[in-house]
Amino acid sequence: MCLVAFAWKSHPRWRLVLAGNRDEFHGRPTAPLAIWPDSGILAGRDLKSGGTWVGLGRNGRAAVITNVRDGLPPPFNGPSRGALPADFLGSAASASAHAAALAGVASDYAPFNLVLADAETCTYVGNHPANGAREVASGVHGLSNGAFDAPWPKTRRLRAALQAWVDAGHDDLDPLWRALANEQLADDAGLPDTGVGLELERRLSPAFIRGRDYGTRASTLTLIDHDGRARIHERRFGPEGVFEGETVLHGEPLL
Repeated sequence: MCLVAFAWKSHPRWRLVLAGNRDEFHGRPTAPLAIWPDSGILAGRDLKSGGTWVGLGRNGRAAVITNVRDGLPPPFNGPSRGALPADFLGSAASASAHAAALAGVASDYAPFNLVLADAETCTYVGNHPANGAREVASGVHGLSNGAFDAPWPKTRRLRAALQAWVDAGHDDLDPLWRALANEQLADDAGLPDTGVGLELERRLSPAFIRGRDYGTRASTLTLIDHDGRARIHERRFGPEGVFEGETVLHGEPLL
């Protein structure tokens, strides 16, 4: 993912609500949201590396990952970051135990932010600028391609939309879809400086990026209630933001 907002233990019905966009090159082969036959994970799949960016596992487990932008990325031959959510979703370890173990080897991967949640705990793991893991407090949080809860303009807007949705206490998902579809550019004064130059920072500043070669490939809403019943809903987009389909998976029998 490249933009995520999530509410942890803040909604009267939903233990976890997660809204996010995956931005990627349109030429990168990708399978849509589905049940993985080898593990029962509910997620889309990167067919180049085999991993995922957001998904659900058994017993109401969830995971989401973003990369961290620090200049144009150099060639990297290490393990895929997409394996990190999948490894947790397919395991039996608690979020805190899995995060603690991963923190010791996080430097083996290109820069990332990873959020893991089980029935009890939500945990953050990252490796830039240094390896670390910590429990996430209840509330509404956001991250993009920078530090956890960094106040990038698009992260602030999505967090605000999710906070308003939580405060309203209803289940109408349209406000969250609209927030994920927001193409508003940020003012230059609010842009982060991640080492890629002002023009590219501008192009990457909306929640939804519309482009011929690179842009938002998927918008995903993930909801888990306090009894562990879950729903994951994916909308997919092609070059220039053309809608290509959607998938919804939900219900206790799948988890």
